[in-house]
Amino acid sequence: MKLLFLTDNFPPEVNAPANRTYEHCIQWIASGVEVTVITCAPNFPQGKVYEGYKNKPYQVEMMDGIRVIRVWTYISANKGVFKRTMDYLSFAVAAFFASLFVKTDLIVATSPQFFTAVGGYMAALFKRKPWIMEVRDLWPESIKAVGAMSDGFYIRMMEKLELFLYRHANTIVVVTDAFKQNISRRGIDEKKIEIVKNGVRLDDFQFEAKDESLLKSLNLQDKFVVTYTGTHGMAHGLHFILDCAKNVSGNIHFILLGDGAEKQNLLEHHSRLALTNVTMLPSVPKKDIKAYISISDVALVNLIKSDTFKTVIPSKIFENAAMEKPILLGVEGEAASIINEYGAGACFEPENEADFIEKLNLLQNDQAYYLKCQQGCTKLAEDFDRLKLADNMLRIFEKALGKPTKKEVNKKEEITD
Repeated sequence: MKLLFLTDNFPPEVNAPANRTYEHCIQWIASGVEVTVITCAPNFPQGKVYEGYKNKPYQVEMMDGIRVIRVWTYISANKGVFKRTMDYLSFAVAAFFASLFVKTDLIVATSPQFFTAVGGYMAALFKRKPWIMEVRDLWPESIKAVGAMSDGFYIRMMEKLELFLYRHANTIVVVTDAFKQNISRRGIDEKKIEIVKNGVRLDDFQFEAKDESLLKSLNLQDKFVVTYTGTHGMAHGLHFILDCAKNVSGNIHFILLGDGAEKQNLLEHHSRLALTNVTMLPSVPKKDIKAYISISDVALVNLIKSDTFKTVIPSKIFENAAMEKPILLGVEGEAASIINEYGAGACFEPENEADFIEKLNLLQNDQAYYLKCQQGCTKLAEDFDRLKLADNMLRIFEKALGKPTKKEVNKKEEITD
């Protein structure tokens, strides 16, 4: 099978879409698939091209067996609706033209920005190939949820485009059960919607002792460390965390690691509050993430309070769980159900300071509860093994191409025997 994958984010970027796509591609290649990825010059989230790369019309590199084509885009920081839209549209157009020169059997286009799916649809139309739309975020619903745009003409046009893409995709792959329910309620045949949730590569993330040199460099040797890793955006509610931190007592210390549209505002808010128990750090390469998780006692996963976010499962849950870090979760809905089902941490109501502090103190002070959460983390990570999930997605590709899946082949062999 020859597979063409369109994605706006890809390593060396370290956000969730980049990690998911890369780790899936590695597994597909191991299964004999020829994978070509069309992406842009790495620049997320600061809107600055990474060292060693240039924003050129067309450049090709090989990355662990993946043929990566990088195209020119209008690059902007992850903020400002107009500039970000221009960024997204330019990638859709450039990816479409680049796709015309790639031989493939199947096209996959992934969100969170669904203009990438427009490029995938156009490529499939011109190349007369089936295409799959991977939905990692419900656009434009999530835009409204964070207040980035009000419900008006532009939003309505995007909603029409969203439904158009859903209808014309051969298959839709979503990352949560709630996403499937949302899309099917809007008139899309649920038979064409498949679920492949996020997960973790267990050979990359596993329990390891605290990095003492890193702890010492941050002067946190005697602290109970609560770490948030990832994008600092409008959806992540980190202003709330800073407000709570000023009222947290004892030896608890917060690390907020990452960059994003709200990072500068958060730094200014941190300064105004004169916080001494919060360390704010820029994003680091993926290879260094494990060290920061290792020094953590608790992993913080937080979003603003919104019905929209009851449908999401933040991917950082799985990497932290694999390293046996209990999750302090400020997300309602499906994500909370997973944490509660596995007993992998404590859930607080988003933007409820009293509940946040109560659950944080529970994790710090109840050793038996903490150890039970660690055990739950291990089971959770095992059940969300990224390699197994990538194989599940490969079966979906085979089905879209009309090929018998491995399960069907095995069943046929059993009947023959």
